[in-house]
Amino acid sequence: MLIQPVIATPAAVDTPNITEEEAAALARSTLNLFRAWNLSDSEACVLLGGMSARTWARWKDGAIGRIDRDLRMRMAHLMGIHKGLRYLFREPSRGYEWIKKPNASFGGKSALDLMLRGEMADLSAMREWIDSERGAW
Repeated sequence: MLIQPVIATPAAVDTPNITEEEAAALARSTLNLFRAWNLSDSEACVLLGGMSARTWARWKDGAIGRIDRDLRMRMAHLMGIHKGLRYLFREPSRGYEWIKKPNASFGGKSALDLMLRGEMADLSAMREWIDSERGAW
């Protein structure tokens, strides 16, 4: 068998970023999702990377403002988690409730408990876990 060289493919420089308009839409969707999950203000602030209570209050009043890259990625992961749960559960309310229910797969903790550790990696891991449960890979 002959070994053939692998041709390197450079990373795409034109990889799309989340635009300002998309970030604003993500913020509005995140507000709605957190209402559906019935989160407290402090839980919302942790999931959004330690957002201040004052900034969160402005968001709830509709004054979103500038959204940095980290926050955009956090919201994208949250929407991915939501989407995955919508695939797993036919009834949306079951997915909303699942977030707070103890889960044997998480050592008796809820998905929210794990996500509230506050790290971006926690959101990413939860998204990956849900995707693997629904057979996306």
